[in-house]
Amino acid sequence: MESNVQQDPFLIHRQHAAELFLIRHGDAIPEADEIIPSGVYDNLPLSKIGRQQAQALAKRLKDGHFDAAYSSPLRRCQETGAPLLAELGLQATIVEQLKEIRLDDLVPIPEIPEGADLAMLTQALHERQDKIVRIAGASGNWDAFAHSESSKAFRQRVVQALDEIASHHLGQRVLVFAHGGIINAYVAEVLGLEKEFFFPCANTSLTLVRASGDTRVLYIMNDIAHLSIPSAQNS
Repeated sequence: MESNVQQDPFLIHRQHAAELFLIRHGDAIPEADEIIPSGVYDNLPLSKIGRQQAQALAKRLKDGHFDAAYSSPLRRCQETGAPLLAELGLQATIVEQLKEIRLDDLVPIPEIPEGADLAMLTQALHERQDKIVRIAGASGNWDAFAHSESSKAFRQRVVQALDEIASHHLGQRVLVFAHGGIINAYVAEVLGLEKEFFFPCANTSLTLVRASGDTRVLYIMNDIAHLSIPSAQNS
């Protein structure tokens, strides 16, 4: 007898697969009035814009049914999920493997003396992000960054983590709050691409994948219908 997946190769019937709602975190590059001097800038909270985006996401999805939620341990992902999870009465399970790819510092973050113009730090954070986007987009591979996590190792941990989540939730709908690189890597695997897939994954965008074992189908990508102004800042 054929398996359910063989009979339903596009996973049209939801009971045969986990439905993974992959959500990128909201904007997390602070403006000058939000800067925390001596803060930890690889684990930033959401900016004012990011908090507004998270509220818009919650408003859009709060009436839906979801069976479970997972999140990267980084603050920007947990804070993105918080308003929606409060509405749904769910708590996210933290998964270390959903952290963003590890990159060396490409643009040094300056030490800001007391009383200095904090806009300098905002500018430095934007410059670092822009440089990452330019290098990754031009090369199509994370291996362009020396002494950083390799593309192969990164994709392996992403696919393993998300497939593991899917295996526990066949027939269910699952929220996953993660990073642009995480979503890029998983979509590349879903589409069968050897090269990385660096699409401009927007803040609080929704990408929907149905997964059952090695069968994965992309249904929605980079949906930002809940945002009035698209934002694809900050990885």
